[in-house]
Amino acid sequence: MAAERYWEIDLARGIAVVTMIVFHSAFDLNFFGVLPLDVSGGLLRMLAYLTASTFIFLVGVSFTISYARAARRLTRRGLALKYVRRGLTIFSYGLVITAVTWIFLPSVYVVFGILHFIGVAILLAPLFARFGTTNLIPGTACILAGYVTNTVLGPWFLLWIGVHPASFASLDYVPLLPWFGLVLIGMACGSLFYPDGSRGFSLRTAEPAFARPFSILGRHSLFIYFLHQPLILLLIAVFAPAAMPVFW
Repeated sequence: MAAERYWEIDLARGIAVVTMIVFHSAFDLNFFGVLPLDVSGGLLRMLAYLTASTFIFLVGVSFTISYARAARRLTRRGLALKYVRRGLTIFSYGLVITAVTWIFLPSVYVVFGILHFIGVAILLAPLFARFGTTNLIPGTACILAGYVTNTVLGPWFLLWIGVHPASFASLDYVPLLPWFGLVLIGMACGSLFYPDGSRGFSLRTAEPAFARPFSILGRHSLFIYFLHQPLILLLIAVFAPAAMPVFW
């Protein structure tokens, strides 16, 4: 029997999927010289941060619900293996992104992007599951630490933490600091609002009609993440062929 899903979480994730597509469309149009759009500042940059923050916060909320439910039916070993497998699987998807971007865009290929991050975050999250709402404290500490690591230059092997060399450039970079702090805050909120994996507040159970299209997107966010960029690039190649002569 499939576990119960909460439409409000799928709705939030689905809205983030839409804003992700909007930002990546703008980024690609600017990157290939089709439209001169400012994607490094202003509203579009704010949209990018809001989108990433939503996805990452929901990783924490969803993990708390999943972990509470799994803990009722799995042994301690089984519980650990479940999240090791899930974390490594998502990290491997990140490695696919690394390989593809290294082949086609080697100067800015993705070393530690959002899928790498989510994979590692899922591996680490079980260590914090027992702290419940107090995860707000280490979560806040991680975010504050991120402001420090963002100003520190260092070797490539510290990229995953948030320290990088001056020459580093990447299409997608989501280090543990400060972003794991947002996962922990999501876990704290998950423990508060979804105790023991169940909704702990009053909300109409039936999904409202306006939410359904977004919820569908939210339930398939990983698939859409992989699919949307090739589709955007294909549309650019079709409607602005001069921008991407490699396709023709």
